[in-house]
Amino acid sequence: MDPVLTIVAGATILTVIGIMSGGTFLLRIASRGLPFNGLQKSFFRAGHAHAGVLVLLGLVSLLLTSAAGAALAWQWASVGVLASAILIPGGFFLSVLGRDPQRPGRAIALLWVGAVVLAASLLAVGIGVIAAGVAALG
Repeated sequence: MDPVLTIVAGATILTVIGIMSGGTFLLRIASRGLPFNGLQKSFFRAGHAHAGVLVLLGLVSLLLTSAAGAALAWQWASVGVLASAILIPGGFFLSVLGRDPQRPGRAIALLWVGAVVLAASLLAVGIGVIAAGVAALG
């Protein structure tokens, strides 16, 4: 694996500590009845869940493209998956900040940008892994 991507993978592992602290925050909301409305609670849960799943998907993408021997450009597509692990949860969290929001704010755009980045990155990762497999056949 490219040394820079190795550093990215290591730094990503460290972000799981932040995701864990988000879980603690959700536990405090549930157990102490902190003053958040239903929309905020739902979006905080969704943001937390997406963060965890997308970080894992990004790390798997990094490892898979590297193990398959995909060209470096295809391996770098995995960074887009990791970027979506910031954008999508950021859209969930930031769009419901404030006192008793009744609907998501403008920051919800981050969620949609993240979804586009995720789809494009996964397409590139998939093509890269397939191309590496085809190249290995022949």
